[in-house]
Amino acid sequence: MNTAQIESEALSLPVEERALLAHRLLLSLEEISEPAFDRLWGEESAQRAAEVDAGRVQAVSGEEVARKARALLR
Repeated sequence: MNTAQIESEALSLPVEERALLAHRLLLSLEEISEPAFDRLWGEESAQRAAEVDAGRVQAVSGEEVARKARALLR
């Protein structure tokens, strides 16, 4: 199977399975273990939540992010 075929098959998966596959592929590129990756992302998410709680940053809805992303792709 070539890359184009794999991509086509992957894109036909349900969104949850695509997300899991993307996560696993990204992990395969890292020199970091999955537990360390999870720990670092946990720390990052806690820091981001603290920034929102402290009013240092403003949250943006997923819908707004998606709208802006679609506009950039046009």
